[in-house]
Amino acid sequence: MTDASHAAAPSAAPADHPFAGRARAWFEDLRDQICAAFEACEDALGAGPHAGMPPGRFERTSWQRPEGGGGTMAILRGRVFEKVGVNVSTVHGEFSPEFRRQIPGAEADPRFFATGISLVAHLRSPRVPAAHFNTRFLVTTRPWFGGGGDITPMALEAPESKADAARFHAAFRAACDRHDPDYYPKFRQWCDEYFYLPHRGETRGLGGIFFDWLGDRTPGHGIEDDFAFVQDVGRAFRDVYPAIIRDRMHEPWTEAEREHQLVRRGRYAEFNLLHDRGTLFGLRTGGNVEAILMSLPPPIWP
Repeated sequence: MTDASHAAAPSAAPADHPFAGRARAWFEDLRDQICAAFEACEDALGAGPHAGMPPGRFERTSWQRPEGGGGTMAILRGRVFEKVGVNVSTVHGEFSPEFRRQIPGAEADPRFFATGISLVAHLRSPRVPAAHFNTRFLVTTRPWFGGGGDITPMALEAPESKADAARFHAAFRAACDRHDPDYYPKFRQWCDEYFYLPHRGETRGLGGIFFDWLGDRTPGHGIEDDFAFVQDVGRAFRDVYPAIIRDRMHEPWTEAEREHQLVRRGRYAEFNLLHDRGTLFGLRTGGNVEAILMSLPPPIWP
């Protein structure tokens, strides 16, 4: 199947695309799998300053978008995760005149459909890296997939941070290589360029992968394989990140490490508020503000 098969008939509503329901179902299932893995980490903590706290559990809040669709926020504040959100949304409607010029296929027809999962994890321990992950499916007159994930250790030059990042990258490389040997080097570079703070001249963390418009501006391998790739990327994150957490969450840390963690969280907030395209997309399409800003770090630890 070629990329030309991605295109739905121009007169068809984007929400009626044959992959709309399949993509939504996958993102919701992946959400449930990741939430279960994170709650298992909460259960497994046996030592450290917060081990006496009860294990955290996700609280889910549904929301509706007046223009069409909605989503569910799943937020956990626990003894391992100071704050983690795993959100899914499925929305549809029309892009505003000023925004449609920025979206492939929207100038000809402003209607759109978008579904996806978005995750950001901030840990209590500065020894455990923060992480971001998202994948999405968007349809205008042309459909495509996008997403990725990156890891943000607090001490970027520490040997353990580099080891965690290498493990994280290896999982994504394996997922990429199952579909195209060119994906990982291309999407890794894209990630490094995207998650960059130009006003500081530094990257947000130690990278991962990032891709967008897969099957449209970015050549894919047909919608079936592109969807399978997105699923493999989700499974890779689901498996590797909780494993990294479990291997680091029992380690002791110092107040100096905690102070450095708070500085790094400030960098995270700067990027999300100034440069993140997902944040801008959600705000410009009438998404739930609390869900969109879920990625912001938690307040200073008392």
